[in-house]
Amino acid sequence: MKLPAQPHTLAPFATRPDRTRGRLHAETESPTRTPFQRDRDRIVHAAAFRRLMHKTQVFVAHEGDHFRTRLTHSLEVAQIARSISRELGLNEDLAEALALAHDLGHTPFGHAGEDALNELMAEHGGFDHNAQTLRILTRVERKYASFDGLNLTWETLEGVVKHNGPLINRDGTITKPIPEPITDYVREHDLELDTYPGVEAQVAALADDIAYNNHDIDDGLRAGLFGVEDLIGLPLVGPTVRVVSEAHPGLEPPRLIHETVRRLINYMVNDLIGETTARLRKADPRSAEDVRGLNAPVVAFSDEMVAHDQALRKFLGERMYRHEMVQRMTSKAESVVGDLFRTVTEDPNLLPPEWRTEMGDSDDPRTFRVIADYIAGMTDRFALREHDRLCGLRVGAP
Repeated sequence: MKLPAQPHTLAPFATRPDRTRGRLHAETESPTRTPFQRDRDRIVHAAAFRRLMHKTQVFVAHEGDHFRTRLTHSLEVAQIARSISRELGLNEDLAEALALAHDLGHTPFGHAGEDALNELMAEHGGFDHNAQTLRILTRVERKYASFDGLNLTWETLEGVVKHNGPLINRDGTITKPIPEPITDYVREHDLELDTYPGVEAQVAALADDIAYNNHDIDDGLRAGLFGVEDLIGLPLVGPTVRVVSEAHPGLEPPRLIHETVRRLINYMVNDLIGETTARLRKADPRSAEDVRGLNAPVVAFSDEMVAHDQALRKFLGERMYRHEMVQRMTSKAESVVGDLFRTVTEDPNLLPPEWRTEMGDSDDPRTFRVIADYIAGMTDRFALREHDRLCGLRVGAP
């Protein structure tokens, strides 16, 4: 089969679509799209992707219309990942697919919902958003006649599971427990948990960090959790604010914020490209398999940028994520998720009929996992509505 032409020449270490390891369920590939373009398109058309529109990261949906959702965040990560991949000669389509898929497994109400669901599932395999993304892509999405999930390529699934690095040491030892949905899946489809993923997955992971931190600055300022003056003491961020302010005296705050964030993203992208280029030259991988065989990631920030990033994370942790307003929302989110889980666990017949077909007996681990699937897939507003309907207690906007 002749594959469509690539938009640019791929580097030797990039993931080539004509050398994909294929899909768990064999399919005839498209004559007009590469396997990774097809993966991206399947992700975009997934129900879980559409629901990201009404899932928030830090703020609950009713707090305002201008804060980022999981969907807008995913699109921003995809843009950054594509730009970096193009500069490095990587497979842009695979990087984009991974960026668009990376948040599919998140619960409603951001990390507060995930923490609550993980605690509730402690005796039933726990809950991890990254593992849930794999579960969505391989099981929960049900629209194709021949298989559950989206039947994505090995390379895309590998990147989803290992974008932060290997889950198993080369000697077979495990440093921390592997989430149950991942161990269950790799028994059937080995994703080689003891190696680093391809370069595109490494790029998507750090593109997520770039987008997340910088856009939390924007959202935090919009919410009034801190002011521009509070950023002045931060390395990189403070000097960037000063440069913009001096170049554009009297610039109104929204434009000052946007220009600052825009420049910060540019600084981080250029730093990542420079550090990654140096690492690639030193390691000299000649194929995607060579990248997987290395003992360290090839995509990284410089030591100086890592220090800047850590300072920003510390600031956001103190001034945003632990802010009283955010903590109140976190408490509400935990109550909603907890009430929903306990109510449906006590009476699984409250689940929609299509969900009940996957359950076992009341004490069957599958039952709890299906309930977790159902709650994790909810949007913020649907979770609030279901809480009102099933639990009889209003927990919403004050």
